[in-house]
This record gives sequence, structure tokens and C-alpha cells, in this order.
Amino acid sequence: MAINKLTVSMSPHDYGKDSVKKIMYGVIIAMIPALLVSVYYFGLDAIRVNLIAIAACVFFEWLIQKVFIKGKMTIVDGSAIVTGMLLAFNVPSNLPWWIVVIGALVAVGIGKMSFGGLGNNPFNPALVGRVFLLISFPVQMTSWPKVNVLNFALTDAQTGATPLAIVKEGIKNGESFSTVMDSMPHSYVDMFMGQIGGSLGEISAIALIIGGLYMLFRKIITWHIPVSILGTVAIFTGILYGIDPSKYADPLFHLLTGGLMLGAIFMATDMVTSPMTGKGMLIYGVGIGVITVLIRVWGAYPEGVSFAILIMNAIVPLINNWAKPKRFGETIKK
Repeated sequence: MAINKLTVSMSPHDYGKDSVKKIMYGVIIAMIPALLVSVYYFGLDAIRVNLIAIAACVFFEWLIQKVFIKGKMTIVDGSAIVTGMLLAFNVPSNLPWWIVVIGALVAVGIGKMSFGGLGNNPFNPALVGRVFLLISFPVQMTSWPKVNVLNFALTDAQTGATPLAIVKEGIKNGESFSTVMDSMPHSYVDMFMGQIGGSLGEISAIALIIGGLYMLFRKIITWHIPVSILGTVAIFTGILYGIDPSKYADPLFHLLTGGLMLGAIFMATDMVTSPMTGKGMLIYGVGIGVITVLIRVWGAYPEGVSFAILIMNAIVPLINNWAKPKRFGETIKK
């Protein structure tokens, strides 16, 4: 007599049409506007860095799975490609190829595979690679090539400071914010469109916003994290600017410069390393915004987004534990 066994699986039990592969390739599509802008401004170097970072991330994930982690290969799910593109977006376009490869090894080998692969990593792998490179190769990681529209020569030798670095150095030297901005070679329109120095994927706010809107439309991300990060930075810097406009930059400057848009839209929203609930996401985003401003205004680095996201990645388990919804049928204490 055949016995029908009831199979009980772990929650969640809701079924959706999305898959890891579908989500990852959706993120890749969302990054295309920023990629095209980087190619427009930095030429072949932008393509070179992206191809090296993607190829290295895919190779190292394949190698580590082949040698150390026996199981189904995951290089076709698109997550390694996303890590490679995000790593490339977080470095200068003139970075030597071997440094890009080292960053890919750290991002995949330490930031991702050492924890068991996708879904187990507590920190954003691309940011782990980026911060490692920033600490290990500070000169190369802060030598920003000047934009040169449709210049398809490799490795432009001309470099310049980013708007964040210019303002931070000027205020440090006793100049007022308005004085620094008067001598700034970049306008707010340049910052919005991307005609400024910086990491190749962070320069164009409009391209990143277009990618974010696409992910919102596809429901790959929700509004909670980007809005809470950008809103917190705007409010915090607005308060500082209101207190002393000669010493502190205005909110619009902070929103359009550095890696804030890239971090808020593509890095902090990583499903694996961000909170599960809307309330948790808002807390997470506010924390990233506050830490970013603290580092930008009073820290040694002109930029603080990467460090802020990694710090809040570490706190995500605590946020999830505090902000998790009540279990079905659980009695709520009054």
C-alpha cells in the first residue's frame, strides 16, 4: 500500500516568477546607461576596465567553485557579471589592469565565495574589493582622469581632482564654499550629466537615476533604501549649510557628486546585504546617509559612501532581528 507523505519546507511559501538569473540580468540592463556615459567620457579605458573586471570576477568564481566548493556552477546566473561591473564602476578608468584583477579576486574570493557564495555574503562584494584597493593602492585609486568626450585613446595621462576633493581641500585651507565653487571647473549641470572626474560609473547622476527607475519599474528594488539615503544626506547637509553656508557645501552638491547616487541605487540595494522589511530598509538607509555625511564633512576621506554601506551591511542582521514582522498567529504583547 502506497503512503503519501506530506513534504514540509521552510518558509517563505509564496511563489514568484523572478529568479536570481532574471534579477541579475535586470540589474545589468539598468547599469547600461551609466556604462554608455562612462564610455562617452572616458573612451576605451572604460570598456577595458569593465571587460577586465567582469572576466576576472567570472573566472575567479568558476575557479573557486571548481577547486573548493563542489556543487552547481553559478557563473551563468549573472551575479559575477554584476559584481564585475559594480567593481569597475567604483574605480578610475585609468587603473592598471593588474590592480583591477586583484580587486576582482578580493571581491569574489573574500567578499563573496569565502562565505559560501551568493546569498551568504554579509557584505557587498564589489565594495569589499573597492575598499581593499583604496587602502592598498591609494595613489592609483585617487588619480582621476579628466573627461575627454569621445576620446578613444587608452589611458589618458591628464588627471584632476574630483569636485568633492576640491571642495574639501578648499574649505580645509580656509576658503568659503562659495569661493571654491566660483573657481570650480564644473557646474551643477556638468555634475548631473557626468562631465566631471571620478570613478567611471559614478559620474552621471541622470544615467544612474534612469537605471534606478528601471529597477523600480521591474520591482528589482523598492524605493525605501535610495529615498532614505538621499533624503537623509539632503536633510543633514541642508542643516549644516543653513548653520554655516561658508563652511559646508549645499545639499545639491552632495547629492550630485561622488558615489552617492551609485551607492544609493545600485550598491546599498543589494538584496543579500540589505534588510528584508521596509522599516528595516529605512533605518538602514538613514544610517548610510548619516555615516556618509560624517565622513565627507569631518573624515579624512572626501568620500564616505563605500565605508558607510559596509558598516551598515554589518548591522543588517541586528536590523532584521528588530524590524522583522510578527509571525502568523503570534500573540502581540500589549
